[in-house]
Amino acid sequence: MDLDKAKQTFIIEAQELLGAMEEALLTVEGQADQAEAVNAMFRAVHTIKGSAGLFGLDGIVHFSHTVESVMDRVRSHQLSLSSALVSLVLECHDHLSQMIADLQGGDPEPPASREVGQGLVNRLLPFLEGKGVEAGSAAPVVSRQTSKVPESEQGSWHISARFGADVLRNGMDPLSFIRFLGTLGTIIHMAPFVDGLPGGEAFDPETCYYGFELDLETDADRQTIEDVFEFVREDSRIRIIPPHSKVEEYIQLIRDLPEEERLLGETLVAGGSITAKDLEECLQRQKQESYEGGSVQGRLLGTILIEDQAVPPPVVAAALDKQKKFQERQAHELKVVKVQADKLDKLVDLVGELVIAGATAKVLAGQTRDDRMMESTAIINNLVEAIRDTALGLRMVQIGETFNRFRRIVRDVSKELGKSIDLEIHGAETELDKSIVEKLSDPLMHIVRNSIDHGIEPLEIRKARGKPDAGTLSLNASHESGSILIEVSDDGGGLNRSKILAKAMERGLISAGSAPSDQEVCNLIFEPGFSTADSVSNLSGRGVGMDVVRRNIDELRGNIEIETEEGLGTNIRIRLPLTLAIIDGFRVGVNHASYVVPLDMVIECLDLGPFLESEENHLINLRGEVLPFLRLREVFRINEEPPQRERVVVVQYGETRAGLVVDKLLGEFQAVIKPLGGLFRQIRGIGGSTILGSGEVALILDVPQLVQLATEQKHAPLKRLPALPVIG
Repeated sequence: MDLDKAKQTFIIEAQELLGAMEEALLTVEGQADQAEAVNAMFRAVHTIKGSAGLFGLDGIVHFSHTVESVMDRVRSHQLSLSSALVSLVLECHDHLSQMIADLQGGDPEPPASREVGQGLVNRLLPFLEGKGVEAGSAAPVVSRQTSKVPESEQGSWHISARFGADVLRNGMDPLSFIRFLGTLGTIIHMAPFVDGLPGGEAFDPETCYYGFELDLETDADRQTIEDVFEFVREDSRIRIIPPHSKVEEYIQLIRDLPEEERLLGETLVAGGSITAKDLEECLQRQKQESYEGGSVQGRLLGTILIEDQAVPPPVVAAALDKQKKFQERQAHELKVVKVQADKLDKLVDLVGELVIAGATAKVLAGQTRDDRMMESTAIINNLVEAIRDTALGLRMVQIGETFNRFRRIVRDVSKELGKSIDLEIHGAETELDKSIVEKLSDPLMHIVRNSIDHGIEPLEIRKARGKPDAGTLSLNASHESGSILIEVSDDGGGLNRSKILAKAMERGLISAGSAPSDQEVCNLIFEPGFSTADSVSNLSGRGVGMDVVRRNIDELRGNIEIETEEGLGTNIRIRLPLTLAIIDGFRVGVNHASYVVPLDMVIECLDLGPFLESEENHLINLRGEVLPFLRLREVFRINEEPPQRERVVVVQYGETRAGLVVDKLLGEFQAVIKPLGGLFRQIRGIGGSTILGSGEVALILDVPQLVQLATEQKHAPLKRLPALPVIG
């Protein structure tokens, strides 16, 4: 059954809230100040419960209510957030996620889910001080307003009572109120108030002229004290001023309220500062004042409460601040429009076609030699470029969300292996294309699991090596030379070179007596089926994983490197392009063909002759820096004679520079990246294709692979390309 739009919105928001809840759960352990994380968890469950109630989703409401009750006890400091409780709440988070998934699938609460949910509720009961929760009923909420505080911190309530004239006629004895207040605590001071008492014949024995000022020391809450005067409130004026020690408590209660739209009075009632009757009376007075004064509005509610000493000024200020923060957050949310990913992809595709059409128009305008036409097309191309940048910017997302998912994985896997591992995240705000982020999760998953399982040693080995008991796993992202650099580092034992070599020789990957470089040894772990694990576990040992990582990174036109030191740790670097859609390119010509170099990798262009250091070794001398170079004629087997004047495009990838020797420099160019067909995917040095304004096809160079070829001095010609390549 298709869900209506409102319920679909609830599902999306619930998933976002659960994501925030999981992040808070995974970061709260070890924090000195847990208040913010605990409040985030509470708000997430509270909001899901409230929203689910609108759709009659009783199963979600009841289960989330139980979790909310436990979290309420945690944030009121009645319960400590232990590691065991974090683990249990994580299981509850997973169950809520599954309930939301079941709802999306059309089955709001299958029997198996109810059984799992009841099991979790039973495990939560001990954290609710043994108060039972019936299956399918709401869990009790432990109110912080009725909790006792140490006597030294109680202070005293001040009660000011002015009884109405008809109290005695209605059968009420003012002294009975004083006696009843004495049962709630200790009256430490009382002063009668009889200044309204008339003299002589004006005195009426049936009229009440009495009032009192009273200080009461009690652990009762405001509502309990208010209830004492239930039957005389309409005719009397009662003011209840909380003790000074309660002010901070009320302020904290207001700060801990869920982020919801409330008026000032509603916020004060929700925080326990005033009762609903207090609010009603104040609103009536405000209305009466506005009527008598002939104004649209009388005094502000906060002013009335403060002047009547009903609420201390700091509490009113805290409520106003809470209201202001919600309004600011709501104003920000109103600026955010959620768009389905496929619609965004369609927009980027259309912008790509617009870029190609704009380039064609520019070529045709140049052929007409009409100045006005050329000026118009130049303006259009500038606008197209701005639209392109904006469209691609819409698809850029921060990598932090992907990184934060690994907190749960690190926590669960480390506990399974009996290891203590701290996860550090840096550069979470780094942005890259959403399509790349989606394809990056699986490779990172394999790398992180390998680092936990193979990289970080067991406790006894770490102690023997003088390392801290807890291992460290770091995820870092940054921009570098027009690409994204992602690093996964650990302080474990590093790669065992001798063990890798032995396994490689056993499998015939290298010959006996060969002396491969450290990088070549490291690259062996990317071979299909390669594993040095002594035993097979649930996590690793089957030789499946790192070859998948290499293949996925290659498909993203990226590059992966390993830097390791035995006994100290391993650092795996992944470099990826910023986007897979549209790039600024630099167009070069070799013979009759055009090639495109990503512009952000181009350092400078120069003539080859003055800088040629060694033709035989393919080296140029760039102002004292010796760089390797490649002739694209040799790389792509173009056998015709080169021009007398060759040009060099100096490119950089990571920290490595190299030169690409070409025939012509044709200038900057907006390239819409088109994937290569299956026939060309194995060709090194080519990363894609694009269509020029003339309608011709130009190949996009894979700079990382070409730089690697130049550095390794492996200039063997690649497979020759057909004259008219078929771009799929």
